[in-house]
Amino acid sequence: MVGRIDGNVAVRSSEQSLDGCDIVIVRGIPRGSLEQVIFRVDALHALEARGVRCVNGPRAIERTVDKFLASALLARAGVPTPRTIACERVEDALEAFEELGGDVIVKPLFGSMGAGMTRVDDPDVAYRVFHALALERAVYYLQEALPHDGRDLRALVVGGRVLAAIERVGSGWRANLARGARARATELTAEQERLCREAAEVLGVDYAGVDLLRAADGREYVLELNGIPGWRGLQEATGVDVATALVAHVEALLSEAPPAPLSR
Repeated sequence: MVGRIDGNVAVRSSEQSLDGCDIVIVRGIPRGSLEQVIFRVDALHALEARGVRCVNGPRAIERTVDKFLASALLARAGVPTPRTIACERVEDALEAFEELGGDVIVKPLFGSMGAGMTRVDDPDVAYRVFHALALERAVYYLQEALPHDGRDLRALVVGGRVLAAIERVGSGWRANLARGARARATELTAEQERLCREAAEVLGVDYAGVDLLRAADGREYVLELNGIPGWRGLQEATGVDVATALVAHVEALLSEAPPAPLSR
């Protein structure tokens, strides 16, 4: 990505100038240093300022990639999400472990596909894990481990509607397809669909993968949203053509988009 400021702001990816596009579909924010990630999102902000619609836009990506911000926005909007504590000190993390019932899922603040997640349900293990993370100057993001039957749901929302959903079945507490879970097509209840649409609206996404969990007490929880979701597993399980649906959404946006601002 190259950003050029010379009176105007221009953004280029490889050899492709992006500021002349009507819409840019964002399919990945590559891993990198904090500076690199911030710069890539800044470039999307610059494109939007030039009148280029980004799908998803930079604000939606900022909200979904940051697990604490996403959880806070969902909770504030009344969307049920697991009790969560984020902190920076080992002492606070150990207190949070006890407050959340001594059984927590520790997640990296930024990340996807289950990478870096671990379940901690023993005080001695918590002590060792949290001190190890301190060496990385990590932020501790702890969610209560909700009792469930080893299954969760991934729904794909495009343009405010649930396109398809799968049930993911794992061999342990984690049910990520990237970690070996099995997927099968499923139909959501009206309440589950409502939660998915509401969560997508709260975080301002054009499209997203929404992860749902039904706890042992029967309550539905939104675990998180992926604002740059993969859909290969969902498409294979459901037969739904996700790319076609996304293109149809983009075409609908183009038909209602106001004219882009003129360059100076």
